[in-house]
Amino acid sequence: MKTFHLTAEEAKKQRKWYVVDAKGKILGRLASEIAKILRGKHKPVFSPHLDTGDFVIVVNADKVRLTGKKWQKKLYFRHSGYPGGLKVYTAQQLLQRKPEELIRLAVRGMLPKNRLGRRLLRKLKVYAGPEHPHQAQQPEPLQIET
Repeated sequence: MKTFHLTAEEAKKQRKWYVVDAKGKILGRLASEIAKILRGKHKPVFSPHLDTGDFVIVVNADKVRLTGKKWQKKLYFRHSGYPGGLKVYTAQQLLQRKPEELIRLAVRGMLPKNRLGRRLLRKLKVYAGPEHPHQAQQPEPLQIET
Protein backbone atom coordinates (compact mmCIF):
# COMPACT_ATOMS: atom_id res chain seq x y z
CA MET A 1 0.00 0.00 0.00
CA LYS A 2 1.35 3.42 -0.96
CA THR A 3 0.98 6.70 0.85
CA PHE A 4 -1.35 9.12 -0.91
CA HIS A 5 0.39 12.35 -1.90
CA LEU A 6 -1.63 15.30 -3.13
CA THR A 7 -0.15 17.40 -5.94
CA ALA A 8 -0.62 21.15 -6.33
CA GLU A 9 -2.71 20.66 -9.49
CA GLU A 10 -5.09 18.25 -7.74
CA ALA A 11 -5.45 20.67 -4.83
CA LYS A 12 -6.47 23.50 -7.18
CA LYS A 13 -9.28 21.38 -8.63
CA GLN A 14 -10.83 20.79 -5.19
CA ARG A 15 -11.14 24.44 -4.15
CA LYS A 16 -14.49 25.81 -2.99
CA TRP A 17 -15.75 29.28 -2.16
CA TYR A 18 -17.35 30.08 1.20
CA VAL A 19 -19.10 33.23 2.38
CA VAL A 20 -18.98 34.18 6.08
CA ASP A 21 -21.14 36.82 7.75
CA ALA A 22 -19.07 38.61 10.41
CA LYS A 23 -22.05 40.43 11.94
CA GLY A 24 -21.89 40.04 15.73
CA LYS A 25 -18.96 37.59 15.63
CA ILE A 26 -15.93 37.95 17.92
CA LEU A 27 -12.85 38.89 15.89
CA GLY A 28 -10.30 36.35 17.14
CA ARG A 29 -12.62 33.35 17.06
CA LEU A 30 -13.80 34.28 13.58
CA ALA A 31 -10.22 34.78 12.35
CA SER A 32 -9.03 31.40 13.64
CA GLU A 33 -11.83 29.57 11.81
CA ILE A 34 -11.16 31.53 8.61
CA ALA A 35 -7.43 30.73 8.84
CA LYS A 36 -8.25 27.03 9.22
CA ILE A 37 -10.38 27.11 6.03
CA LEU A 38 -7.76 29.09 4.07
CA ARG A 39 -5.03 26.66 5.11
CA GLY A 40 -7.12 23.58 4.27
CA LYS A 41 -6.92 21.94 7.69
CA HIS A 42 -10.61 21.01 7.50
CA LYS A 43 -9.90 18.62 4.60
CA PRO A 44 -8.64 15.05 4.88
CA VAL A 45 -6.06 15.72 2.10
CA PHE A 46 -4.29 18.50 4.07
CA SER A 47 -0.60 18.85 3.32
CA PRO A 48 1.40 21.41 5.32
CA HIS A 49 3.59 22.41 2.37
CA LEU A 50 0.76 22.85 -0.17
CA ASP A 51 -2.06 25.33 -0.65
CA THR A 52 -4.99 22.94 -0.13
CA GLY A 53 -7.40 25.50 1.31
CA ASP A 54 -10.51 27.19 0.00
CA PHE A 55 -11.49 30.78 -0.78
CA VAL A 56 -13.28 32.75 1.95
CA ILE A 57 -15.45 35.83 1.44
CA VAL A 58 -16.20 37.84 4.59
CA VAL A 59 -19.13 40.28 4.52
CA ASN A 60 -20.27 42.80 7.17
CA ALA A 61 -16.70 43.31 8.40
CA ASP A 62 -17.75 46.61 9.96
CA LYS A 63 -20.06 44.78 12.40
CA VAL A 64 -17.42 42.53 14.02
CA ARG A 65 -17.09 42.49 17.84
CA LEU A 66 -14.22 42.75 20.28
CA THR A 67 -14.53 41.83 23.96
CA GLY A 68 -13.51 43.86 26.98
CA LYS A 69 -11.80 47.20 26.45
CA LYS A 70 -9.96 46.09 23.31
CA TRP A 71 -11.64 48.77 21.17
CA GLN A 72 -9.56 51.38 23.03
CA LYS A 73 -6.54 49.34 24.21
CA LYS A 74 -5.67 47.17 21.19
CA LEU A 75 -3.11 49.01 19.05
CA TYR A 76 -2.07 48.60 15.41
CA PHE A 77 1.24 50.01 14.14
CA ARG A 78 2.44 51.16 10.73
CA HIS A 79 5.77 52.71 9.82
CA SER A 80 6.53 54.73 6.70
CA GLY A 81 10.24 53.92 6.81
CA TYR A 82 11.21 57.51 7.55
CA PRO A 83 12.35 58.87 10.93
CA GLY A 84 9.30 59.72 13.02
CA GLY A 85 7.05 57.84 10.59
CA LEU A 86 5.35 55.58 13.14
CA LYS A 87 1.55 55.63 12.96
CA VAL A 88 -0.46 54.11 15.82
CA TYR A 89 -4.18 53.33 15.58
CA THR A 90 -6.55 51.85 18.11
CA ALA A 91 -8.90 49.08 16.99
CA GLN A 92 -11.79 51.55 17.00
CA GLN A 93 -9.91 54.00 14.75
CA LEU A 94 -8.95 51.21 12.36
CA LEU A 95 -12.56 50.00 12.21
CA GLN A 96 -13.68 53.51 11.21
CA ARG A 97 -10.90 53.98 8.62
CA LYS A 98 -10.64 50.48 7.10
CA PRO A 99 -13.01 47.88 8.59
CA GLU A 100 -11.71 45.23 6.15
CA GLU A 101 -8.16 45.62 7.47
CA LEU A 102 -9.16 44.63 11.01
CA ILE A 103 -10.16 41.12 9.89
CA ARG A 104 -7.34 40.82 7.34
CA LEU A 105 -4.68 41.57 9.98
CA ALA A 106 -6.22 39.12 12.48
CA VAL A 107 -6.25 36.30 9.90
CA ARG A 108 -2.77 37.20 8.66
CA GLY A 109 -1.34 36.69 12.15
CA MET A 110 -2.73 33.14 12.21
CA LEU A 111 -1.21 32.03 8.90
CA PRO A 112 2.36 30.84 8.27
CA LYS A 113 4.97 33.60 8.05
CA ASN A 114 6.41 32.60 4.65
CA ARG A 115 5.58 32.50 0.92
CA LEU A 116 2.79 30.02 1.52
CA GLY A 117 1.13 32.30 4.09
CA ARG A 118 1.21 35.25 1.69
CA ARG A 119 -0.34 33.10 -1.05
CA LEU A 120 -3.06 31.90 1.33
CA LEU A 121 -3.93 35.47 2.35
CA ARG A 122 -4.73 36.30 -1.29
CA LYS A 123 -7.66 33.86 -1.09
CA LEU A 124 -9.32 35.98 1.62
CA LYS A 125 -11.82 38.56 0.32
CA VAL A 126 -13.16 40.99 2.94
CA TYR A 127 -15.98 43.52 2.43
CA ALA A 128 -17.35 46.07 4.90
CA GLY A 129 -20.97 45.79 3.76
CA PRO A 130 -23.32 42.89 3.01
CA GLU A 131 -22.59 42.84 -0.76
CA HIS A 132 -19.71 41.12 -2.60
CA PRO A 133 -18.84 40.78 -6.32
CA HIS A 134 -18.20 37.00 -6.23
CA GLN A 135 -21.67 35.65 -7.08
CA ALA A 136 -20.30 33.92 -10.20
CA GLN A 137 -18.22 31.58 -8.00
CA GLN A 138 -21.41 30.37 -6.26
CA PRO A 139 -20.08 30.60 -2.68
CA GLU A 140 -21.61 28.39 -0.03
CA PRO A 141 -22.64 30.00 3.28
CA LEU A 142 -20.39 28.93 6.13
CA GLN A 143 -21.76 29.02 9.67
CA ILE A 144 -19.13 29.88 12.27
CA GLU A 145 -20.31 29.63 15.87
CA THR A 146 -18.66 32.22 18.15
